[in-house]
Amino acid sequence: MKPTTMAALGSQFPFTMYKTSEKKRPRSSILCSVQPSQSNIKVIINGAAKEIGRAAVIAVTKARGMEVAGAVDSHSVGEDIGTVCDMEEPLEIPILNDLTMVLGSISQLKETGVVVDFTEPSKVYENVKQATAFGMRSVVYVPRLKVDTVAALSNFCEKASMGCLVAPTLSIGSILLQQAAISASFHYSNVEIVESRENPQDLPSSDAAQIAKNLSNLGQIYNREDISTEVPARGQVIGEDGVRVHSLVLPGLPSSTNVYFSRPGEVYTLKHDIINVQSLMPGLLLAIRKVVRLKNLVYGLEKFL
Repeated sequence: MKPTTMAALGSQFPFTMYKTSEKKRPRSSILCSVQPSQSNIKVIINGAAKEIGRAAVIAVTKARGMEVAGAVDSHSVGEDIGTVCDMEEPLEIPILNDLTMVLGSISQLKETGVVVDFTEPSKVYENVKQATAFGMRSVVYVPRLKVDTVAALSNFCEKASMGCLVAPTLSIGSILLQQAAISASFHYSNVEIVESRENPQDLPSSDAAQIAKNLSNLGQIYNREDISTEVPARGQVIGEDGVRVHSLVLPGLPSSTNVYFSRPGEVYTLKHDIINVQSLMPGLLLAIRKVVRLKNLVYGLEKFL
């Protein structure tokens, strides 16, 4: 078992949006510091009792070069996070409902620390401010984060010279699909996005919306034959260039994103399925390893692929 550090608790838009074209892309403004020390990165999971938080605890515990140092949530308070995650042995790290207390304890170790934020949009700004005050970087994976919040965080992190990675998705497969869709968009004039999700909340999903936005403003107008139709069955147009999104709610199916490109005599299909939150863990571990060297806010995990 990795050593733990919570026993004492028992007693600008400067950030770069992901958008690509065939034109030469401007260089991203990513500021890095020197390589941190080789001791384990101390990771605090904020939202640890959630499904994704529990998966993160297990993934960080198994990963090299990092360890779980704190668990924050409003549920299961006082319980050992290892027990909550059904691990073979407890981690001797209680879940606390006070981020400041956890940050204060970890900061006394004077080692590299990262706060992983799985909370909600209204809490992200204050959470990052608290982490920064204690000298820790942040990885934020909170869907539907408002642009204004990201802009404010970018300004704050730049002034504080403290790194923060805001990831609209932690799925490496989703990012690869987005990149492939941009490449295909220059060769096809028809495109439709079809997604399926178990729950009807926040549809279209952030993944589908991001793909549609990426494909917009590239000098291409899609689906010209019926771009102005208002027939509901034709889906929702996102952006100004005719990209349509169709969202299915089908319990029992994996979260799936399909992008269909076509021209006469040919259909080109991109497909990505997320079976469970385990698929997000490689992206999370990459984010933790990269953010410790940042001195500003970076938007999008794709900057490091």
